[in-house]
Amino acid sequence: MTHVLAIDQGTTSSRAMIFDAGLNVVAVAQQEFAQHFPHPGWVEHDPEDIWQTVLDTCRAALEKAGLTAGDLAAIGITNQRETALVWDRETGAPVHNAIVWQDRRTAATTQALRDAGHEAAVTAASGLLLDPYFSASKVGWLLDNVDGARARAEAGKLAFGTVDSFLIWRLTGGRRHVTDATNAARTLLYNIRDGHWDDGLCALFGVPQAMLPEVLDCAADFGTTDPALLGSAVPILGVAGDQQAATLGQACFTPGMVKSTYGTGCFALLNTGDTLVESRNRLLGTIAYQFDGKRTYALEGSIFNAGTVVQWLRDGMGLIDAANRTDALAAQADPEQDVMIVPAFTGLGAPWWDPDARGALFGITRNTGPAEFARAALQSVGYQTADLIAAMQADWQGGDAGQVLRVDGGMTASEGAMQFLADIIGAPVDRPKVLETTALGAAWVAGMRAGVYPGPDEFARTWALDRRFEPGMEAATRTARRARWHKAVEGTRAFTA
Repeated sequence: MTHVLAIDQGTTSSRAMIFDAGLNVVAVAQQEFAQHFPHPGWVEHDPEDIWQTVLDTCRAALEKAGLTAGDLAAIGITNQRETALVWDRETGAPVHNAIVWQDRRTAATTQALRDAGHEAAVTAASGLLLDPYFSASKVGWLLDNVDGARARAEAGKLAFGTVDSFLIWRLTGGRRHVTDATNAARTLLYNIRDGHWDDGLCALFGVPQAMLPEVLDCAADFGTTDPALLGSAVPILGVAGDQQAATLGQACFTPGMVKSTYGTGCFALLNTGDTLVESRNRLLGTIAYQFDGKRTYALEGSIFNAGTVVQWLRDGMGLIDAANRTDALAAQADPEQDVMIVPAFTGLGAPWWDPDARGALFGITRNTGPAEFARAALQSVGYQTADLIAAMQADWQGGDAGQVLRVDGGMTASEGAMQFLADIIGAPVDRPKVLETTALGAAWVAGMRAGVYPGPDEFARTWALDRRFEPGMEAATRTARRARWHKAVEGTRAFTA
């Protein structure tokens, strides 16, 4: 049993990847699933879609690899993080669609708590800010808006979990209700200083503790799969939220190392070691990973829209027929036009944290066309990342942050986007040979626990560079362009105020 199956359950698709003893990918299966938008700013997933696509891709990956479940040493799981699910403990049936991390329906709830002066205490315990992005207010909404849900939850009849917890419940036939520390840390209900569900936070959001899963290390015994699902029982030995899994996959084990993942959104994490940094620039304190009961912390900056900007060009505007056409179109842009897109489709994340902001275009002339839109879309990701890196550098007192930025995710295939990123942050950008570091991190954690893969130090030595993008923009130009970007952000926020 020298192979490991990684389940990578994302916002728009589920994927299963099988790695061999040398951490090489031997099979991949992926399925997209429907996104539901009941009202403007609301985003939901059908939990049964999540479950079925995970199960189908696991089976398909095994078939592609010519393997059986008996050949697997372990399963690792990584997942979209703050998405909230509530289900019946007896039947396993969800009480409602999953409320996705992008969903903004509870903005008024979190604003009311902020206005009442609760944010400082919430941040001190959880490391997070009062924002509808996180799970707690979503759970409260479900309990208050699904008939009978609150009474059933208080009676211990309902279970809450992030996607990992729901999948483990289903995979183990309802025998395990567990999560890991990195996912717990994203709920607004978990005390990341002391490592337990927080009584005060649960009371503040009206979430009964009887609903909550047991919290384990990232590498732990999360249960064993029901043999009927894959053909034989397989231990689940590793779990990490998607951004933490990418941090592990990028081997960011040293304080000061930064990675940034470009998928639906963009998420940059700075390893801060055993120090939980209290941000002065509205970044998040979070758990990067937890092994043997020891927490390693991170500063995180969250951008809600990165890959979605390219999807918007394709699906919303019809300017491209495939995402990989964006670079070629952007290269045709008029260099004298300075068009900017602020892609606040579902609000602005760090360091602004403005859930009411909505997207805007600036600098349009009569000659502006698809090429300028494409270039602005790619550049918007660089501008947003530059804001995160600057905030991290201001917050991090333990040393230099972001001297080199390690990147991963589908959007890093864009040469134009990565070169502009290096230019606008003024630092080298390193793209690894393995771009799918989220699944790699999940596989490594599970395989390490199973004894198939090495520990952190040896694993870090396997990290391999594909290409380094060196900054070429003059400092004065960089400063001027970032100032113009900030004017665009200010204009966007003023319009939606």
